[in-house]
Amino acid sequence: MEQELEQAIGIRIRALRLEKSLTLDDLATASGVSRAMISRIERAEASPTASLLARVCAALGLSLSEFFADEGQDVSPLLRREDQQVWRDPETGYMRRAVSPRGTASDVDIVDVEFPAGARVSFPPHAASRGMTQHVWLFDGELEMTVGETVHRLKPGDCLFMPVGDGHVFHNPGHAPARYCVVLDHGSH
Repeated sequence: MEQELEQAIGIRIRALRLEKSLTLDDLATASGVSRAMISRIERAEASPTASLLARVCAALGLSLSEFFADEGQDVSPLLRREDQQVWRDPETGYMRRAVSPRGTASDVDIVDVEFPAGARVSFPPHAASRGMTQHVWLFDGELEMTVGETVHRLKPGDCLFMPVGDGHVFHNPGHAPARYCVVLDHGSH
């Protein structure tokens, strides 16, 4: 199953890159991810981390939710839990579930995240994500969010708003998994 997902990720990145008439070098420059790494991902020889995949998606003009949405899925205002795309970061174990129904007229994506104890994921600043914002709403556990120079310590029930393109770090300093929701607004995307 994991190998199938790696292959699907590689096929999707390559298809999107070619659809936008981008070479490997073009995508590498736009994303800040090396040409060699993108090529390895496209051939399913490497599993992208959450941070790396987010940079590639941003360069392709997509959120992670849009990237993982099932292209063959019927457009419907209802997306059942069993049909929601789930992906696990091979580096941290971070698991994201794309909750938003695909194909609606909304500029908002909702993502449910389970974040292992001690895990840390960095999303560096990226111009392609400028104009996008997100709310991070913590349900369980602890979450430490670094936005620029500011560190925010979230407890259950807390919600943090931030721009996406400026870069940020998610860190679970606790001894238990954190569960939170990300509400991503593409803005003028």
